[in-house]
Amino acid sequence: MNKFEILNDLIKVGYLQTAVAVQHGISKTLLSDYVKKQKLERIAHGIYASEESWPDIFYLLYLKSKRIIFSFEAALYLHGLIDREPSHLTVTVPNGYNDAHLKKDGIKVIHSKWYTLGASVTKTNYGHEVPVYDRERTICDIIRRKKDIEIQTYQTALKEYMGSKGKNLLNLMRYAKEFKIESLVRTYAEVML
Repeated sequence: MNKFEILNDLIKVGYLQTAVAVQHGISKTLLSDYVKKQKLERIAHGIYASEESWPDIFYLLYLKSKRIIFSFEAALYLHGLIDREPSHLTVTVPNGYNDAHLKKDGIKVIHSKWYTLGASVTKTNYGHEVPVYDRERTICDIIRRKKDIEIQTYQTALKEYMGSKGKNLLNLMRYAKEFKIESLVRTYAEVML
């Protein structure tokens, strides 16, 4: 397989990253020629998109900031617990993370000492894998910050989660205990089940 075929294979997901191309033995000079010949659009530093690619906002944000985890409404949407795309994306980062570039792009950023608790991976509607909190962590997060969530979104998410077959009540209660909201979560569970 020649170098251009490797690049053609890498761009099949709709996006091409300089770092990934270099890992496959492609020089930056050759990559630059490929980008010009294929008329790829520069999305961010080291990230290019083909003209045919649909903009996957979740995946693009992840490519730009690898330490984010999608949370709150973004996680609810990715898990199918709400059906409309959130008006703004919310991500969680570890305490001490410099979030200026995210806030500049209009991203709501939550800093958390429980950054890794409930971290998982899911696929976007376009088939790209992105980091997201699992459903149980997300439910605990929205219960903890109920005042920050639209009431309709809140009610829909709880109803969808509690009515789903894939819920894990043991993990839900484990996270609730960690966040010190165990009695509140237990009350919601008892009412909705």
